[in-house]
Formats: sequence, structure tokens, C-alpha cells
Amino acid sequence: MLSAYLRPVSRSIGQCLLTYVQTREAIDYERAVRQHEAYGRCLEELGMRVHTLPTEHELPDAVFVEDTAVVVDEVAVVTQMGAHARRAEVVSTAAALARHRPVQRINSQGTLEGGDVVRIGRTLYVGLSTRTNRDGVEQLRRILEPFDYQVRPVAVTGCLHLGTGVSCVGGNTLLANRSWVDISQFERFDVLDTAPGEPWAANTLLVNDTVLMPGGCPQTQRMLEERGFRVRVVDISELEKAEAGLTCLSLRFNGTDADNV
Repeated sequence: MLSAYLRPVSRSIGQCLLTYVQTREAIDYERAVRQHEAYGRCLEELGMRVHTLPTEHELPDAVFVEDTAVVVDEVAVVTQMGAHARRAEVVSTAAALARHRPVQRINSQGTLEGGDVVRIGRTLYVGLSTRTNRDGVEQLRRILEPFDYQVRPVAVTGCLHLGTGVSCVGGNTLLANRSWVDISQFERFDVLDTAPGEPWAANTLLVNDTVLMPGGCPQTQRMLEERGFRVRVVDISELEKAEAGLTCLSLRFNGTDADNV
């Protein structure tokens, strides 16, 4: 059974870090909470078991829990956040994941954020971004190599994380914004392009056989549906003001029987 950790929205989310959003907009905290709760219910409706991390009201970006770890079947790798202001977020994540997996850590020589990791099978594509450096990628490779995973770096140029610009929508098919990521690393895949004017559509979340998409991307949604994909739209518009994507709001992993008690 697929499992996910979510963390409630911090009351301080209005002070979140911004990198690519040019103008800071006021965030309606109550509305953001409702959207986040609806997101969690959606995951449950699609068959995921949802766990909740402690609220961190003093950490504005803590709702973006995906960045705090990379979890595979054999081990949980707690990250060293590229954004120094976010590093305290990993403490409670590490404690929670220790109940499910052995825990290893990226040390201070490297930076790595989970939003830069796109896993497809036993290959983890890792973005070289403003938040993840080569040392962090190499540390992840050394940790996962004994478990027969491949780690491949991918250049990220126009967005915060690799997962913002490319995602797997099922089988051998990816959805991507080519202007933000180096697609040459994905030559063996069928790569679909986001519709013009819908660059944020590339961050989707595949849950079982359903592709979750953010609202406001009707052309990309229609294109996927015409190709036979089952699509469900999730409104995270208030959270998008904090540069949120659908994937960054959850930390997902394959659960075990022990996880479900």
C-alpha cells in the first residue's frame, strides 16, 4: 500500500521563501489549510495511507515535506536542505521515517532537496539546481548503489526543483516543460510537452492509475485525457503563491504491513 507523510500548513506560510515567483502575494491561511486538507483526502480516496507530521508553525515552508527526505524500499535518506532556513524541518521527518526504514543522511558537504528527485523504477533522476549540488547527488548515489539503484544528475535551469519541470504520468510517459529541464537524460521515454501558457502543469502526481494535476491547466489536462490518462484536478492555488507543487506537499513511499497498524 502506498503511504505518504503530510505536514499541516504553518501559520507563518506568508513568510515563505520565494525564488521564481516575482511578486509576493498575500496567502489566505485558512483557505490554504482547506486546500491542503482536500489534497490529503484526495490521496486517501485514491488508496494511499496518509500519516501526519507535527505542525511547525515557526517554519514557513514546512508544508513542503517532500524536500526533507528521499525514501526507497530499503532506506530513507534524510536530506541536507539547500535553503539554510529550512534545515530544521528534517528533524521531525527523520524521527517519523525511522519507524519505517533505516535512516541515512546527506552530510554537510552536500545539499539535496527531495523535490529535485524524480524516481522512475530503480532510477532516480536528480536535479542540479539552486537547492541541490553535485556533492549531494554523489552522496545519494553512494547510499543507494548497494541497493541496485541508479542515480542520474539532470540540469535544472528555469525552476526551483526538477520535479517542477518533469513528472511521470504512467508507464513510459513523462510530462515536461523543456524550457526548465534538460530532457536529454530522458531519451528512452515518451515525453509529452506541457501546453503553451501552462508551464506549471509539468508537476503532476501519479497515484496508482490516476494523474493528479493542479488547477488552471485545461489544455494540458485535455491532452492527457485524449491520450487515455485518467486525470483528477486538485486546487492548490493558495499554496501555489508559495511556489507549491502537488508533489512537494507529500513525502511518498511504499508501505509495509507494519506501517498500516
